[in-house]
Amino acid sequence: MELLNDMALFVEVCKVMSFRQAAENLDMPSSTLSRRISHLEKAIGLRLLHRTTRKVELTEAGQIYFERCKRIVGEAKLAHEQLGEMLSKPSGTLRVSLPVDFGTIFLTSLLVEFSELYSGINFEIDLTPKLADLVAQNIDVAIRMGNPPDSNLIAHKLMQFRGQLFASPKYLEQHSIPEHPNDLVHHECLSFANNTHWKLYRSGEMVEVKIGARFMLNNVGMTRKLAILGQGILFTPYEVVQDDLKDGVLVPILSEWQGDVLPVYALTETRLLPAKVRVFIDFLQERLINSKP
Repeated sequence: MELLNDMALFVEVCKVMSFRQAAENLDMPSSTLSRRISHLEKAIGLRLLHRTTRKVELTEAGQIYFERCKRIVGEAKLAHEQLGEMLSKPSGTLRVSLPVDFGTIFLTSLLVEFSELYSGINFEIDLTPKLADLVAQNIDVAIRMGNPPDSNLIAHKLMQFRGQLFASPKYLEQHSIPEHPNDLVHHECLSFANNTHWKLYRSGEMVEVKIGARFMLNNVGMTRKLAILGQGILFTPYEVVQDDLKDGVLVPILSEWQGDVLPVYALTETRLLPAKVRVFIDFLQERLINSKP
């Protein structure tokens, strides 16, 4: 890459046959430009330019090198321009793996918006809670909640959540309203089977509560529905239930308490991303990174 850059500088000098003028055109010091050309000559092992106080002339080797470099540098610039066009109008099939709940709650409308911006991209979406094998399954990007796995995958942070407590007015009418997290031991709580200890934080204070529940399940959508039907207290990010709060079918409880930070990442096999993957991740970060934690 450094050699190609020096070749491009050499071509600019040859176009005007002046270090001063070329340096002005390139917006760089003449001394730096002269040093880079000297470095190029040293790397090649031949003098390319005769320098005098009045003028610059090509040597025989310099003339041959200039003719070759013009084509190489021109091709490189054209390649960059074409790649820029690809980035502005990426196309192809984008293969995405993501959890069911996150996909249905957060990404459905964003996918529609993204597809309208990039009409050349098609989608293959695998909804699964398990981390896909990106290479074996030919997955471009996997979106997962929680800290990224200890692997060679590259993690691109999209957003983060903090769980809060909600219940239906019907449930709270039938049960006492909890005034402290410790009161949750006397309530029905809706949770995943692997999450029976809820940690809640307030201004540096942490309380861990072992909750009891009649309903243990692994689907956020169904858990939310059960909460609306008055079956217990829900511990979930605000974004999951914001429409329910507006409709009044759920209300917040213990509002000053929140759960651990839960990050969301887009995982890729490499940092060298195809245009379709790069614009997708950039789009999600722009829409999600500043979401309410």
